[in-house]
Amino acid sequence: MTDKRETGRRIGCIAALVCAAALPPGAAAGPTIEYGSGSTLNISYSVQGWLQGRGYTSATDGARSWDAYLRRNRLTFTGQHNDYLGFYAQLEGGIGRNGGDSSVYFRDAYVTFDYSDELRFIGGRFKNTFSRENLEACLEPLTMDRAEVLAYTPFAGTRDTGVAMWGNLLGAKLQYRVMLAEGRDSAVAPKDRPRVTARVHVSLWDPEFNYGYLGTYLGTQKVLTIGAAYDTQNDVAFANYLSRADSKKYKATTLDAFMELPHSTGVYTLSGAVFKYDTGGAFGQSPDPELSANSDLKGWYIKAGYMLPGKVGPGRLQFFGRHEKLDYGVTTGTAQYFDNTWNSIGAHYYIDGQRIKLSAELAQIRYDTPHPV
Repeated sequence: MTDKRETGRRIGCIAALVCAAALPPGAAAGPTIEYGSGSTLNISYSVQGWLQGRGYTSATDGARSWDAYLRRNRLTFTGQHNDYLGFYAQLEGGIGRNGGDSSVYFRDAYVTFDYSDELRFIGGRFKNTFSRENLEACLEPLTMDRAEVLAYTPFAGTRDTGVAMWGNLLGAKLQYRVMLAEGRDSAVAPKDRPRVTARVHVSLWDPEFNYGYLGTYLGTQKVLTIGAAYDTQNDVAFANYLSRADSKKYKATTLDAFMELPHSTGVYTLSGAVFKYDTGGAFGQSPDPELSANSDLKGWYIKAGYMLPGKVGPGRLQFFGRHEKLDYGVTTGTAQYFDNTWNSIGAHYYIDGQRIKLSAELAQIRYDTPHPV
């Protein structure tokens, strides 16, 4: 008998080359407007331009495609009303492949209340607090982009609507977060239950004290952080949707670690995480029509980077690599054809730190089991 995994490696693969230029929020710092009694408003703009080539091969077929488009085309408004109250609103207008997806919408919209460094609150629509991969700024990653699937939780994706309490303890060596959010809000779900997420991390070297992380600090900090999180929502899906029976609970866990070590020979970065999303196998039975295959998924990734110690021309050069493995919990239907291994290498050229950069990546994705058609 031929091993299924080896068969997939020989038959199914996708290769991609991506180039991007990014101007992250705050890059131009934008104008700061003062109003009232010490209140401030800052406006900034960011954008990514992508050139992407894709190709795939199999035992019977193959094809190539080419796209040029904008991502993360964002106008951001941040402000502080006083020492306690602040706000953040981010408009995004995508211009997708072939000029599609040109609507403008609020990517984020929330208010903050910072009573102290140990006790802070966020309310509105903002990044869910589950994984480091999601919380790393998408314009400041170590690799070209965040994980294709792992960073996106099965329900509500990267953002959710709700409230979070978080803070830094022990001089920001320990950080905690608890979030109560909408989660899955669907007419086909068994019941409308809240989503609860808890996360904690320990910083053994320089503290990471913000709500979000960076994928690389470009050698400005010596970082070693270990984090863990739990995510859950009751009555999220019917395993037997046709009979409206066997209600399932969603639960997810992750463990992650990040290290960046500046040295006279360069900057060394290493990051990794393991994930497990679980709805009791609901997708593989008789699922509701909106349930996604990654609702039952386990996987892991490891990323590494090396930045040259000095400038190369006017900027700095950083190389990176990524290995990622996805194992879906479903072995029937089409989901079995999703299991894959991602390997990629690439480089960033920082013209002005994270403010302006050019990036290129070559990725290959091998599927364990070829699709029959």
